Amino acid sequence: MTLPELYMALLIGGAILLASIAAARAAHRAGLPSLLVFLAVGMVIGEDVIGLEFDNAQLAQAVGTGALAVILVEGGLTSQWSDVRRLLAPAGVLATAGVGISVAVTAAGVHWLLGMDWHLALLLGAIVSSTDAAAVFAVLRSLPLPQKVTGLLEAESGFNDAPTIILVLVFSTAAADLPGPAYVAGNIVYQLVVGGLLGVAIGRLGAAALRHIALPATGLYPLATLAFGIIAFAAAGVAHASGIIAAYLSGLVLGNSKLPHRAATRSFAEGAGWLAQIGLFVMLGLLVTPRELPGAVAPALVVGLVLLLAARPSSVVACLLPFRGISWREQVFVSWAGLRGAVPIVLATFPIVAGVTDADDLLNIVFVLVVLFTLIQGPTLPAAARALGLTRPDALRDVQVETAPLDVLDADLLTLTVPPGSRLNGVAVFELRLPPPTVLTLIVRDGATLVPRHDTLLRNGDELLLITTPATREAAERRLRAVGRRGKLARWFGEKGDIEPVRTGRHG
Repeated sequence: MTLPELYMALLIGGAILLASIAAARAAHRAGLPSLLVFLAVGMVIGEDVIGLEFDNAQLAQAVGTGALAVILVEGGLTSQWSDVRRLLAPAGVLATAGVGISVAVTAAGVHWLLGMDWHLALLLGAIVSSTDAAAVFAVLRSLPLPQKVTGLLEAESGFNDAPTIILVLVFSTAAADLPGPAYVAGNIVYQLVVGGLLGVAIGRLGAAALRHIALPATGLYPLATLAFGIIAFAAAGVAHASGIIAAYLSGLVLGNSKLPHRAATRSFAEGAGWLAQIGLFVMLGLLVTPRELPGAVAPALVVGLVLLLAARPSSVVACLLPFRGISWREQVFVSWAGLRGAVPIVLATFPIVAGVTDADDLLNIVFVLVVLFTLIQGPTLPAAARALGLTRPDALRDVQVETAPLDVLDADLLTLTVPPGSRLNGVAVFELRLPPPTVLTLIVRDGATLVPRHDTLLRNGDELLLITTPATREAAERRLRAVGRRGKLARWFGEKGDIEPVRTGRHG
């Protein structure tokens, strides 16, 4: 590539990125999922409109899988272990048995309603059986839902890609060469177990290294954190295990460790996740040929309705019925919120690369299905949550405490912003009762600095700077969270400031 070609490529890439960001902002205001906008951008710059040709399914498969790894690392980094821990069992059942039920029901419906042969029907059922992590993370985190529901859907979307990819690879082979159920089940177990172990091990190794090694610049911490997640993904791939689940679990371990500069790391990861989503969806929009899509609308509607009204509900009920802690209202919402996005479209490239007959038709059907049912499900999720009585309009936002190590002083600098609705608002400095020797040293209020006195009252929007020691940092963070949730009488209410909020029947 010559320098003029490089400049032109960067110019086009930058323009597409800015156009996608601007379109995402407009879509957010209109209440539309961003992924539809990114897909539309790819289609507009494609061969049928502007004329940019891209039909390399193998490259799309490779780049798409790598982008999914970044998205899942970001999803793990921004997930709370306290939300995921108690939901591992139901999420694991949904991600394994639920996928199998969904594939079977969808394949049966497609075979009988569309007359598709069983090989293609099973392949199509496997492709659309996985919920999409990018769509789930993007949509659900903006809704005031119970942590149990959000955590269950996020964990399921992080775990179910591995079994789905295995099934798609199996069904992409010739019908006569399909392996037996025992082989498929063993392969799934191996990939999940080995990928999970590698993800947890590399996540813990990365957390230990980042806590004990002082890097020369703050910006290196987010880069190193993301690098550990990518290493987990690649290491699992080398071991023929699930790199997807390794990426998610490594991010989950790293994101819930006491790392320096956690807020900066999460912000960087969110930016990387957005970049991966934009690039992935624009590329997938480029891959399809718009003039071929109208013929896929009718079969996409049939497949989508079977999936939405039969396959997904039956898999959710069958898998969650044994778990008594999940109410029928929550099961209904989990069923409706099984969003599809980039994952099925990326998986639709696998049979094309494998040379399966009519695989291009499957790609068009999956693409149209994702667009249509994202339009149906995404905007209706807030109304569905309200109708089922699951929203929490009074939900408070926890303070997010950032840690910066002061190596020379053997001390830690804590920073936080008092969020709207926090009970820290109106609390005097002396009422914080921070564990000694922790001290509030500075308040930034309305752009001006303020050295607090013992009777200074905190306000919403205040940025607080505190100095503490490594030994008392955790106690200081718990006290700040406790006061943020229940006010200056937090101890009287039994609030200890744990990462997972305490649920008490008394006083709400």
